[in-house]
Amino acid sequence: MSDPVGEDAWLALVDEASRTAGDFEQRIGVVELYKRAIEAEPWSNKLWLAYCEWVWSLHTDCQNSDAGWPEEEQLLGQELFSLDIALDVWQQGAQATQYRLGDSHELWNRWVSIEQEQLPGNGSPERIERVRQIFLDRLQTPHATWDDTSAMFSTFLTKFDEASWESTMIQVTKLAQASKDSYSKREAHELKLLRAKESGDDASLVSEMKNYLDYEKGQAIKKNKKGQLVNPIIFSIALFERALSSTSLGIDPSTWEDYITFLSTYKTENPQIEVPALLPVLQRATSHCPWSGTLWARYILTAEAEKLPFATIEQIKHTATNTRDLDRDGMGSVVEFFAAWSGYLKRRAMAHDATDEDVDVAEMGLPTALESVEEWGQRRHGQADWKGDPIFRVERIFIQYLTQKGSFDEARGYWMRLVKTHGDSYEFWQQYYLWEMTVRMTTHPPELATAVLIQAIHRRELDWPEKMMEIYLRHCNNYEEVDALLKAMSTVHRLSRGVAKRREREAAEAAAMYGQQQVEVEAEAAPEDSTHSAKRKRDAESEDLDGGAKKKAKAEIDAVDQNALREQFLKRDRENTTALVSNLPPEVTQTKVRQYFKEYGHINSITLKTEADKLSTTALIEFRTPEDVQSAFLRNGKYFGDRQIQVESGTGLTLYVTNFPPTADDAFLRKLFKDCGEIFSIRWPSLKYNTTRRFCYISFRTQQAAAAATQLDGQSLGGPYKLLAKYSDPGNKKDREGAMAEGRELHITGLDTTLTEDDLKEVFGKYGKVEKVRVLKTMGGDSKGAGFISFEKKEEANAALDLDKTKLKSRVLTVELSTGKNFKPTATTKGSSMSPAPDGDGDAAMSPSPGPGGYVNTHALHAPSKTELTNRTITLMNIPDTINDARIRAIVEPYGELVKLVLRPDHQGAIVEFADAGAAGRAALGLENHEITPGRKLRTGGMKDLFAQKDEIKTDKILIGKENKQKPATTFMQPSAPIRRPGAGGRGGLGVKRGLGYSAPKPANKDGQGESNGAANGEEKKPMKSNADFKAMFVQGRQQ
Repeated sequence: MSDPVGEDAWLALVDEASRTAGDFEQRIGVVELYKRAIEAEPWSNKLWLAYCEWVWSLHTDCQNSDAGWPEEEQLLGQELFSLDIALDVWQQGAQATQYRLGDSHELWNRWVSIEQEQLPGNGSPERIERVRQIFLDRLQTPHATWDDTSAMFSTFLTKFDEASWESTMIQVTKLAQASKDSYSKREAHELKLLRAKESGDDASLVSEMKNYLDYEKGQAIKKNKKGQLVNPIIFSIALFERALSSTSLGIDPSTWEDYITFLSTYKTENPQIEVPALLPVLQRATSHCPWSGTLWARYILTAEAEKLPFATIEQIKHTATNTRDLDRDGMGSVVEFFAAWSGYLKRRAMAHDATDEDVDVAEMGLPTALESVEEWGQRRHGQADWKGDPIFRVERIFIQYLTQKGSFDEARGYWMRLVKTHGDSYEFWQQYYLWEMTVRMTTHPPELATAVLIQAIHRRELDWPEKMMEIYLRHCNNYEEVDALLKAMSTVHRLSRGVAKRREREAAEAAAMYGQQQVEVEAEAAPEDSTHSAKRKRDAESEDLDGGAKKKAKAEIDAVDQNALREQFLKRDRENTTALVSNLPPEVTQTKVRQYFKEYGHINSITLKTEADKLSTTALIEFRTPEDVQSAFLRNGKYFGDRQIQVESGTGLTLYVTNFPPTADDAFLRKLFKDCGEIFSIRWPSLKYNTTRRFCYISFRTQQAAAAATQLDGQSLGGPYKLLAKYSDPGNKKDREGAMAEGRELHITGLDTTLTEDDLKEVFGKYGKVEKVRVLKTMGGDSKGAGFISFEKKEEANAALDLDKTKLKSRVLTVELSTGKNFKPTATTKGSSMSPAPDGDGDAAMSPSPGPGGYVNTHALHAPSKTELTNRTITLMNIPDTINDARIRAIVEPYGELVKLVLRPDHQGAIVEFADAGAAGRAALGLENHEITPGRKLRTGGMKDLFAQKDEIKTDKILIGKENKQKPATTFMQPSAPIRRPGAGGRGGLGVKRGLGYSAPKPANKDGQGESNGAANGEEKKPMKSNADFKAMFVQGRQQ
């Protein structure tokens, strides 16, 4: 795992470790963690203070039994964390932070108070002198609270050395004058920093810090008349380190570059003065800003200048390329880094003492660097859009290497390859031409150089053709014969006319664009009053004075209704209650994630996804309310075990997608959106209660990817399918349409069975215009005594309610408004045959539709026998309730002609009737154990097998407490059923007739199987460490 970056991140890590440290070994581990943090942020006041407090707490805890330590650990702690060792850590912290002028007193005051606490019980002359010297050193160091320190020292002298109080204070005043003067020069900046920090305005804090740094850099180079430096460099170094460790400038590459440049320049101009080594600073800089190619390039070049071994520099290179952030700000950083690496390889191979191995490394490394840049660019911009580095830095280094070793033809090949991507650049052709002139044989005409110039001037889109033609003429005048010169003059004259027209066209386009911009500016600058006046005038002319009040009241009611509806929809607003948590351990479980976030709100669901590199896991967590998810954001940058996690808002990541083909699945959608960005998850709706639903929710990894996906909204997917891809918004749910939803449809029962649709239309037509009449009929074509009538207007339907409880022919009508329940638990797809679909008992549940005239369909009179129907019908089981009938049809159609397919989500399956028994047999064998979705395999069987299955019980909410006890455990997988081979006899399935019957399923095994804990059982137990081991480990850490 990579180390944290920044003092706050380190504090979060050690805070997490210290909270869970329950034994002596873990407490020692926290100490080691603090040492790593101090090494990474050596000037951090926060880290040093926390480290000192931790060590001091270990010292105090092991002194008595109140802390609850075992006796053995207590004795060992007294040895490892003695008073001298604890005070020594405080001293180290005070020395490391003493030049943080504005806040070093926070640690120093705490240290000196502890030192003085030891005097009453151990007021030896040595202890008193120690504290006295601590005060003297501090008073000679510039800091913001000098007066407070002086008062503390005065109190100390009064108590322990009152006789020398006056002489000592006079001496201190003289010794401290220089430090007081130093601070007074910087006091204005320190006060501005303090005010900016207290305001909580980060931008203001950064601005003041930059101004302070500019001042301090100027002070560092100031010299007196003798040419001697006036101010010590330590003030500048301390301020840089303070800015980089305690403000957001720590992730600003330019500030790191300023610091590194300052150190290197100062060292060059003042070699006698010691400054911090550059390599550790560069290592910290690249860890803070791993996306900066400039910092990585400096790191490699500085390592080369320090003559570090190749293996070390190669490791720096691997660290840079392994980071995911190198191209965060574009390809410029990638190219700059690889240019530095390539330059290092070239110089190493061309050195006078280069070995064969050095040459071999360059021969392999330089082309690899070119390939790496190409792959990186194509991955970021796409193969078609990546045109390479505009100034071809890495290519030029490789060409120079080939040139120095005499491989002119190979180098020329690289120039020619660059023509494809850089052929419209004047600079490229100029460099190519100069190279050809450099490598040519002076005894021969420069034919190849001339050819380069001819090729250049004929480029239609060359950015500076005039200059290129000028170079061509000058070249021919200097190196070519008169015939070639005359030809060049003619060519340039002809091409110049085309260039002149091109410039005229470009000027006209620029003028037109400028004119358009002026018009837009003038339009925007038009007085608002005139616009508002015109608008008011139009509104007044079109306003209905009589109905104005009514319209206003209705608008207010509508607004209230919309707000109420929106609040209702937001009861389960996934998009505004979701957080994206990244960098979790790869083996993390939902239980561990829920336990980690349970204090911040109720969790509805968790979706985990292990990254492709298997190094981490990302979680999409849905909370109950927006307030819960806001609380969860407090864990951003904190630690989950030993990993620093990022908690970001899930808003803007999810799209509502519909209008795709019915057969679309996860693979179809991932291919459709593959160029937009990474898809995190695809959530399909359950079809258990409505099989007509055809939409899904797609969550992307980033907001940029989701935004790119919305650009596909409206794209044609073939046929009638026009993609709809919009941001998911529960408050923007579309109202239902149609006669029923609009209150224009009536439901009539109690109809005389002899009544036809025309009879009903005539009777109900007296109340308004009838759009549609539908009488429900049996499979034989007889009326069921019920039907539906749709009117053109809602008022007409309401008027027709007067026919309720009236007698029509032999029966009394019941007329009421049709109320839909949005409930369609099955989906039926018919083929060429019209056989009825079996019900749960194997009998016919439906009949073929009547003929056009309402008479009995003759096909129904010749319906297949029950045995024949059973033989050509199979059932598919273990189908997720998110799979629609179209996707089932797509996997069964290859086996033969279909008659009917009935999807039954309520039994996790489907009934499939084929045109012949042979096709049914092939499908039964071919689809057994077919993986319809990852982890879900189909099972085939008969009607009894299907209807023995219950509906799929699942919930996307995490159940806890009583709720968890009342409901079965969440599952998306059905338990595996025993494999049932085709056998002789037995009812159900495909029947005895074809010899492919299936025996009845055996009862499931009732013995529950608990989860095995392989890690706990198989992992070798670590031996207990002895006291000597702890002591050796701690002493070794101190020495390092």
